[in-house]
Amino acid sequence: MSKSKAVENVLRLYVAGTTPNSVRAIENIKLICEEYLEGRYDLEVIDIYQQPVLAKGDQIIAVPTLLRKLPTPLRKFVGDMSATERILVGLDLRPK
Repeated sequence: MSKSKAVENVLRLYVAGTTPNSVRAIENIKLICEEYLEGRYDLEVIDIYQQPVLAKGDQIIAVPTLLRKLPTPLRKFVGDMSATERILVGLDLRPK
């Protein structure tokens, strides 16, 4: 199926290997993206052990950290992404 999709939300999730918090953060953010951003997001999961240069470039000091690169402004969320309401407000998917 060839359909041009406009990615409106560019997200990077920084994790540290397969720690319980990292696994939980991946699961939680994938659920949030599928439910609230279906077809309108690009999620990149980055293991800081495998790609430390990217973490340094994005000034990641704690993991798991979700970085919203687009739309601007850039936003960061730290934790296992279980605070769904806080994430939705931060991603401008819910009114404050």
